[in-house]
Amino acid sequence: MVDDILQELRSRSGDLRSLNASVRFLLGKEDEVIRVDGRANPISISREDADADCTIRISPENLQKLINGKLNPMLAFTMGKLKVEGSMGVAMKLAQLLDD
Repeated sequence: MVDDILQELRSRSGDLRSLNASVRFLLGKEDEVIRVDGRANPISISREDADADCTIRISPENLQKLINGKLNPMLAFTMGKLKVEGSMGVAMKLAQLLDD
């Protein structure tokens, strides 16, 4: 599932460039990582763990739903399905980019 998420994010790399920030997704209990660096040229989407402007804790299943538009980011945050550490502004901008 994580590889599918990586592929989907990479297919949206043009949109994610405008994020102009780095986001780290911590997935599941094993804390698998997906890191999106919108400052890199070309944009970097990898499984390497590093500091980020914003860290989002979410299950792989819920991240897949979020990317596919089947889970509203604000509702997921309110219900505790995702947790944000760091810049809330970056998280909100990412939500808008994924919603397109």
